[in-house]
Amino acid sequence: MPEPLNPADPAFARDPYPAYARLREQAPVARVALANGTHAWLVTGHEQARAVLADPRFSNVPAPGAGRPKPDSPAQRARGCLARHMLNSDAPDHLRLRRLTTAAFTPRRVDALRPRIERLTDGLLAGLSARLELDGGADLVDAFAFPLPVLVIGEVLGVPEADRAELREWTYRVGSPADALVEGAVDEAWVRLHAYFSALIARKRRAPGEDLFSALVHDASEGGLDDGELLAMAFLLLFAGYETTMNLLASASLSLLEHPAELAAAREGGPERWAAVVEEVLRHASPLEGTTWRRTTAAVDLGGEGVIPAGDSVLVVLAAANRDPAHFPEPDAFRPDRHLTGADRAAPHLAFGHGPHFCLGARLARLEAAVALPRLFAAFPGLALAADPQRLPYRPGLLVRGPRRLPVTLR
Repeated sequence: MPEPLNPADPAFARDPYPAYARLREQAPVARVALANGTHAWLVTGHEQARAVLADPRFSNVPAPGAGRPKPDSPAQRARGCLARHMLNSDAPDHLRLRRLTTAAFTPRRVDALRPRIERLTDGLLAGLSARLELDGGADLVDAFAFPLPVLVIGEVLGVPEADRAELREWTYRVGSPADALVEGAVDEAWVRLHAYFSALIARKRRAPGEDLFSALVHDASEGGLDDGELLAMAFLLLFAGYETTMNLLASASLSLLEHPAELAAAREGGPERWAAVVEEVLRHASPLEGTTWRRTTAAVDLGGEGVIPAGDSVLVVLAAANRDPAHFPEPDAFRPDRHLTGADRAAPHLAFGHGPHFCLGARLARLEAAVALPRLFAAFPGLALAADPQRLPYRPGLLVRGPRRLPVTLR
């Protein structure tokens, strides 16, 4: 009998792909034992992942009492409130919640952020330069990959800059398996997040600004959002708005430093080549490792992959689907040229999901990477890794994935 899958294991977090490949070879949809004592269906094939993500029989609404039983507590009540976001909803609630936020992420509004993203990037690079000169090295996650997306989404949402470091810590905890953290750390984070966003709503009611969250607080169209929905929406937009882009920037930097020929090609190839790098990082090192959990509302026969009974938990593993050899030749190789115009184009990756829950912020994430990465490597042509990439610590869990630290120096 195979060992239970343990998402909190640092070795699995660093390189989950061999485990996913074994699962996919066994069956692209398989019932898997997890180290926490539960079972779930994991979807690791590309074709099957697209089918599940577009199938309304797979509900995003968590089952009552899903996961390990937990006693009532302030943390559980806070978690329940903040979990009422649109990723945990189905139509028609999902459509209503999504429509209320879509206006902030139209192509015109996102593209208008480019000059601001350029200025924020240049400011961070100046700080990184000073740190490299003073200390001889720096952590690219803390100095670059984290602050840029959190500054951008903080401005979009209207989150004060002084609060963003604490918010990063709290969202890190709630997105990690409790087994990977000290006892009580996750519960404390849920309570702190609930209190913070409750206070933020009150401030936006008293003194609205030009930001998205002010607009959501005061928007009465389609019935508006009640206080619970506002709390959940604030949490989701913050978490999704910086966490995945932080991992995209960190993983892209690491991939390019490990593949100097691809870095040289990007430097010489201009915007199209940089765009191809971004797409390949999204595929090869998917910042969103898995979707939110789904459950079947009826027995589902996936056509030769087995019948999933009604009420079972299902996780679409995007990172595994994006390395399915049936759709991506040499899936474990980092090859940006597979995304170039005129090349033998790769199948569409699933890094931003598929179907009705496709990521609203996909264009913004791509824009931040397209602006920041060329500037980073133009500013520091001698940038080099200062640690063994095989020993870097990674974010544990099945939700998001990226290096927690990325030490660099200048040659």
